[in-house]
Amino acid sequence: MPTIIDKLSETLAETLHLTSHKAEAEPKEEQVVEEYVEVNGTAAPSPAFEQSKVTVIYVLGGPGAGKGTQCALLVEDFGFCHLSAGDLLRAEQNREGSEFGQLIRSCIKEGQIVPMEVTLKLIENAVRAALGDENRKGAGWDDGKGRFLIDGFPRKMDQAIAFDAEVCLSSMVLFYTTTEDIMIERILERGKTSGREDDNMESIKKRFVTYRETTLPVIDYYTKLNKVASIDSSPVVEEVYAKTKGVVEKLFAGETVQNVTL
Repeated sequence: MPTIIDKLSETLAETLHLTSHKAEAEPKEEQVVEEYVEVNGTAAPSPAFEQSKVTVIYVLGGPGAGKGTQCALLVEDFGFCHLSAGDLLRAEQNREGSEFGQLIRSCIKEGQIVPMEVTLKLIENAVRAALGDENRKGAGWDDGKGRFLIDGFPRKMDQAIAFDAEVCLSSMVLFYTTTEDIMIERILERGKTSGREDDNMESIKKRFVTYRETTLPVIDYYTKLNKVASIDSSPVVEEVYAKTKGVVEKLFAGETVQNVTL
């Protein structure tokens, strides 16, 4: 059966440059609209997906902060579709005939961020493919609804503003924090089996610089919107997940998730 990556790859070349969406305009927070106009010089478009039907949670943190581990547990308990921006990009760079393969490969090797338009469209297509997957059933997936964890995205302010305005307004941010020493230890251990080109000390140092300079401002932005749950990911996985699960349960219970630090 085709995977999400297979489905999005089939349509990427045709849809990368599309900017119009057929979805009805979804009310967006005033600051999101203002930021979009300021950055792009044009009015914010209608989003591709309605926030009332599609729940998007950004999962952010430094390299090796444990984002993927926590996402896997959330998928089991809440039926999320877990989309890793990094995995989607790595799959696209290896896709035969991809016009973006070399560009993505160079960015990943140098610890740089791939151009926003490429990443944004890969994620949008993955969301669309998951919503059209008849095998996804259960809580959160009825009547065109869906639940998504977007891991490692947005990593820059322009990505955050564009996704919220053009694709779907995000509901909250799970932000995992720990020390650089712990992150380095985890990445090097992962690198023994991951096969990832960027799981080495040279790339790690570059990724940390990029993270500090571009991703932390994104956290500050969503903190001002009262959307951030900051969770210390230094303890054992089970302890971190207990805090994570509690925050997500509150979100789905209809409670307003303000800024919290756990």
